[in-house]
Amino acid sequence: MKNELFAELSQRVTNVPLCIHPAKAEVIMAAIGERMGFARMKRFADDDGDAWDDAYASVDREGSNPRRGYDLVEGVAVIQVKGTLVQRTHTLRPYSGMTGYDGVRQNFLTALTDRRVRAIVLDIDSPGGEVCGCFDLVDTIHRARGVKPIWSILSENAYSAAYALASAADCITVPRTGGTGSVGVIYMHTSIEGLLQDSGVEVTLVTKGDLKGEGNEFQNLSKETFDRLRADVLKVGDLFDRTVARNRGMAVKDVFDTQAGTFLGKAGVKIGFADAVMAPDEAFRALLDELG
Repeated sequence: MKNELFAELSQRVTNVPLCIHPAKAEVIMAAIGERMGFARMKRFADDDGDAWDDAYASVDREGSNPRRGYDLVEGVAVIQVKGTLVQRTHTLRPYSGMTGYDGVRQNFLTALTDRRVRAIVLDIDSPGGEVCGCFDLVDTIHRARGVKPIWSILSENAYSAAYALASAADCITVPRTGGTGSVGVIYMHTSIEGLLQDSGVEVTLVTKGDLKGEGNEFQNLSKETFDRLRADVLKVGDLFDRTVARNRGMAVKDVFDTQAGTFLGKAGVKIGFADAVMAPDEAFRALLDELG
């Protein structure tokens, strides 16, 4: 069962574009590498916890509903966005260190139509994750602006795909030690060609179509394949830049010029990636004050 789990995880994080902080990507690769038979990652350079309990412990909650995936506090729906972001977990809350876009979407749409909900908070602490499902969810949140106040309250970090989600809100707050940014895309190709050769195993791919099987794990990347894959990464990166620029009212060039850098606390406010430096509980109370 564990081997099946790691095999599935490997398929979801390798040989696909990701919007994830590089440090987290390396942690994931290190964790699955030993179990899947590879342990080193080559980097291609471009030449060109639940913070809710601590933060809002003094605020009364309005009952617990096991079929509702968000907490309702003083008329505010708090949706947790924690850990690695993936397309689907089939759960409404973070599970096993992951949050599914599917759960966030359902929670958000439910809160949007819930008459008891006066505002929506995305409670974020995440390094990002999968591209699949991310930008459609970002657009859904962005289109809902004006229906109810939407705040992204960072309990620490919102990097890459997590920042894409955060940027869709009306307001972003970040703790002084929290981070924003990493607006970029990474593609981790794994090749076990050398490992197979050392073990005396030869894999032959029989395909129809010259590009069928391109980027497979049994062969090292050719220059032509690398260039085609990088073109896809650049397209997703351009979408990311333009999405953040739209959401934050910034010039696309200003977002592009960050070069996927990360920004600590007030540095994120200065560059335009956040609106205020606040501890999560302070930010939540500021929202309540605004609601009146």
